[in-house]
Amino acid sequence: QLQLVQSGGGLVLPGESLRLSCSASGVRLDYYAIGWFRQAPGKEREGVSCISRSGRTFEYAASVKGRFTISRDNANNAVYLQMNSLKPEDTAVYYCAAVKDFTVSVRALCAGNAVDAWGQGTLVTVSS
Repeated sequence: QLQLVQSGGGLVLPGESLRLSCSASGVRLDYYAIGWFRQAPGKEREGVSCISRSGRTFEYAASVKGRFTISRDNANNAVYLQMNSLKPEDTAVYYCAAVKDFTVSVRALCAGNAVDAWGQGTLVTVSS
């Protein structure tokens, strides 16, 4: 059973950066496409960014394109979300998610389809 463990997050000022990590023990994450999602208070969960198994295909929400970068670190069995130029509207609980079905595209994953496992969530607060 895949269990995703998240780290990172916290309170930062607008314009600052944070890196979120998503890892797993005993299971190779490169067998899975990985996505990052977020849910702000009173809003629906949205897909932020997703990456394919190979690490060569990406998907970004329009609201984060150019500021956030998703990447794989296979040596450490992790996927990262580097968040730069953070804005107050980025404040949310962030979740990583994994899908093993290779027929599910990163776009479909970022739409929340066919997720096999979710991380525990981590709060990101951007405030002055």
